[in-house]
Amino acid sequence: YQQNPKTCAIVKQLLAEGNAGELQKYFGSRMEFGTAGLRAAMGAGISHMNDLTIIQTTQGFCRYLEKNFSDLKKRGVVIGFDARAHLSSGGSSKRFARLAANAFISQGVPVYLFSDIVPTPFVPYTVTHLKLCAGIMVTASHNPKQDNGYKVYWGNGAQIISPHDKGISQAIEENQEPWPQAWDDKLIDSSPLLHDPYAMVNKEYFKDIQKQCFYRNINKETNLKFVHTSVHGVGHKFVQLAFKAFDLSPPFAVPEQKDPDPDFPTVKYPNPEEGKGVLTLSFALAEKDGARIILANDPDADRLAVAEKQESGEWKVFSGNELGALLGWWIFTCWKNNSRDTRAIKDVYMLSSTVSSKILRAIALKEGFHFEETLTGFKWMGNRAKQLMDQGKAVLFAFEEAIGYMCCPAVLDKDGVSAAVITAEMASFLATRNLSLSQQLKAVYDEYGFHITKASYFICHDPKVIQQLFDNLRNFDGKNTYPKSCGRFKVSGIRDLTTGYDSSQPDQKAILPTSKSSQMITFTFANGGVATMRTSGTEPKIKYYSELCAPPGNSDVEQLKKELDELVNALEKHFFQPEKNKLQRKTE
Repeated sequence: YQQNPKTCAIVKQLLAEGNAGELQKYFGSRMEFGTAGLRAAMGAGISHMNDLTIIQTTQGFCRYLEKNFSDLKKRGVVIGFDARAHLSSGGSSKRFARLAANAFISQGVPVYLFSDIVPTPFVPYTVTHLKLCAGIMVTASHNPKQDNGYKVYWGNGAQIISPHDKGISQAIEENQEPWPQAWDDKLIDSSPLLHDPYAMVNKEYFKDIQKQCFYRNINKETNLKFVHTSVHGVGHKFVQLAFKAFDLSPPFAVPEQKDPDPDFPTVKYPNPEEGKGVLTLSFALAEKDGARIILANDPDADRLAVAEKQESGEWKVFSGNELGALLGWWIFTCWKNNSRDTRAIKDVYMLSSTVSSKILRAIALKEGFHFEETLTGFKWMGNRAKQLMDQGKAVLFAFEEAIGYMCCPAVLDKDGVSAAVITAEMASFLATRNLSLSQQLKAVYDEYGFHITKASYFICHDPKVIQQLFDNLRNFDGKNTYPKSCGRFKVSGIRDLTTGYDSSQPDQKAILPTSKSSQMITFTFANGGVATMRTSGTEPKIKYYSELCAPPGNSDVEQLKKELDELVNALEKHFFQPEKNKLQRKTE
């Protein structure tokens, strides 16, 4: 196949050099299609994102959908893309999206292809709004610039969960030969099956998020100033429109970062989770324009980081757990005080993932609504939210510590656009009470109990070492015995979601779904601490998440922080054993 001269040239060059090692890397194994779809570097060969692998993936996905939806040809699919592009292989998100559209249209399936870049949440929104069978978003979110990805949504508007990943994967294997006109994406432009949802969604989405706007008059009057950065991604235009929809003055946009640029020239990693490094230019602009709050989206605008200038002149970057606490408090308060929702509080739910702070549980216990935890990742929260909504429940809010927030039932996934504007309204409201976000966060903790969290990771490229480390924890004091303590900290409970064991359940069986293919153990400690160790699905990391929850009234924060620091040190020393296992620490 000499359809893409650039990838073809790369392969010919390697053949000419007789470079077997590189060829093995390119063609040795196919990218794995998982619940997150695909994510890999753009380039030649079946291990990379390129025209051919996109065609093959879409052919498999199309066949799988035909099997699952008898009305696929009536309802159709939506496809969106971000601004990523890769000069040396000719790959780009837009090119991949058009090739995917072409595959579906060639089989008589209607395609709603956005004519321009959009935030990731617009795809699940469109699936739900137009009642489509599926959605595809071509994006690698906040990954390094050479990467791209192919993210898949099911007909319920949430990301796919098992067994769909295996079913699609198998269908890709069975449909590898490109269909007759697979490469000719110009065919779609004249097809009656091609629709552009851009204008409609830009109207309807901003109408829908206004259901979460409760203080329009305050928004109009506020003299609070905001800085926004889209970190060279897609967010700029959409956050501006969201502010307009809420009657807020537009935020100051960081000029060097507001336009999409696939090279992400001003940041080392385009990931606002990395904290202050990504926000350097935002701090400078905020100082210049006298703005007190910074809102930062990742490049596909499904995540949000927030920073606030403190009295001391320092900037505080809120963790995902802290912003989750604030948004959870705010959204519940708005529901309680302003909602026209007639449902009883017993039909109200909030969700968060099992490695996120349990602050929502504390608020739910005190206020009388339901809190549920799910496995890690928004695919689980989106699917659970849909189940609950189908049972007539109101799901007000869901979040994960990796700065992902679902504030709006119209999108069953994390959404950094609605989260940004809702945060701005919350800040504007608090300003009328002379409160900052930090002060309100403390008030939330005073009322519901302090929840202090600390998370980090070790890098380990050897799967054998990772396996050994977790095996050691399962056979700590002899065979099949978990640790009874960690340094001076007594272990009071263990839940192992790899094996399905949970010491706190009467039958010792975990309630959450288990997965043998990934490692995850949660330890509960006698002092109220909780720590989870898990492997990452997308990176060579062993991550840990720890939290100390104090009952309301215990306000000695410094003492709690010191206790958590000591617990984390013990966890690293006794359970990770970084020297023995040659683990590489996260570098700040």
